[in-house]
Amino acid sequence: MQTIVSFILLISLLVFIHELGHFLFAKRAGILVREFAIGFGPKLISWFRGETQYSIRILPLGGYVRMAGEDPEIMELKTGSHLVLDRDGDGRVIRIRAPKSDAQFTDEVAREYGEVDDFAGTDLPNHLPAAKDKVSGKLLEADIEDQLFILLEHEEGKEIRYPIHPQAVIQYDEKNIVQIAPLDRQFGSKGILDRALTILAGPVFNFLLAIVLMMVVTLMVGLETKVSIQDVVSGSPAEKAGIKPGDIVREVQGNDVTNLNDIRLPLQEAQGSSVHIVLERANQTYETDIQPEKKNDVYMIGIEMKQELRDATVSEAAVNGFKKTYELGGLMVKGISQLITGQVGLENMAGPVGIADITGQAAEAGWLPLIRLAALLSLNLGILNILPFPALDGGRLMFILWEAVRGKPIDPSKESLVHFVGFALLMVLILFITYNDIQRVFFS
Repeated sequence: MQTIVSFILLISLLVFIHELGHFLFAKRAGILVREFAIGFGPKLISWFRGETQYSIRILPLGGYVRMAGEDPEIMELKTGSHLVLDRDGDGRVIRIRAPKSDAQFTDEVAREYGEVDDFAGTDLPNHLPAAKDKVSGKLLEADIEDQLFILLEHEEGKEIRYPIHPQAVIQYDEKNIVQIAPLDRQFGSKGILDRALTILAGPVFNFLLAIVLMMVVTLMVGLETKVSIQDVVSGSPAEKAGIKPGDIVREVQGNDVTNLNDIRLPLQEAQGSSVHIVLERANQTYETDIQPEKKNDVYMIGIEMKQELRDATVSEAAVNGFKKTYELGGLMVKGISQLITGQVGLENMAGPVGIADITGQAAEAGWLPLIRLAALLSLNLGILNILPFPALDGGRLMFILWEAVRGKPIDPSKESLVHFVGFALLMVLILFITYNDIQRVFFS
């Protein structure tokens, strides 16, 4: 149970931060955000605040911000159908009552609306002004995206044109209420920069979360200052090179050493080749070359190391949080490139089951491992989403950049098809990785 709860809370946090980036920059650009969702599938709970519906859904494996204009806007007003219009004090239409079937809304109901209302439904959304009066009639013409008007035919053939409020809603039945999206509120109408920033904001917010979490870890643990040798294995390359307990490692391959990874990573990168190490002993500098030995696919020199720490100030923790995030990001990018080139197999990747298992182990170990894992996963989510692959943020960004280069928009139907194919491929990949996770976690 602890594993499941920890996994859901952790993934929900990462998704929330990612989608919050999209949401805030969409709002900044004036884009109508129809829904901010955490999870996929049926809704567990939902509520409206302003123009946006917020929802928590049953599958906590993602989320989305649904912006007007990302997909074709489908709001049907049938010419010849009977409508009732709620108007504000300025005479602008704020609600269009448009039943999908005229059988729900007869001429008599339309004429006697003050007494008969088959689908009054919910109150007006709280971002709209109060309704002051109602009119009804037969629809002749409507423009809910550009000129914002609706033309009705009333009794005795009288035609009247009514202006529409830019935040008006169309109500089809008691539960189906949709806000109109004028062209200037749609994603596609915005400039290249606004759209690019809105897409890019999701991954960037994940990077920022990783930096903040690494900063918290630094404040909890301390700042890494140096690495000392605690023990040397008899007969090891380190002993043969003259390394002794108490030595302080200052440099490896010409790079300063402040933490354990500054030693471990160069040993692996050398792939068995000689490694140059600079040590300090009794305030004297000592240099040596060591040939690592390979054991269980890992290159070692036979030392036990100790990480020296000191308390960090807030500013030092912030700088270190950025540094650690940058270093981890570099390793992740390298891992992705190895995956693409075939140096690393898909069996080494972790999917939802594997991540849940790791999260459970981290939660059992305490807050510090869990915070470190959250930082790692947030960074991973940001990097993966920025890859130029269809259906990911990076893929959508590539279409925007291509539009900037060619000087005209891409055909939306073609772009949607590319993203659909990309999404399908991602689902296949996730299923494959999940199968490997199940085999590894439950049967190995």
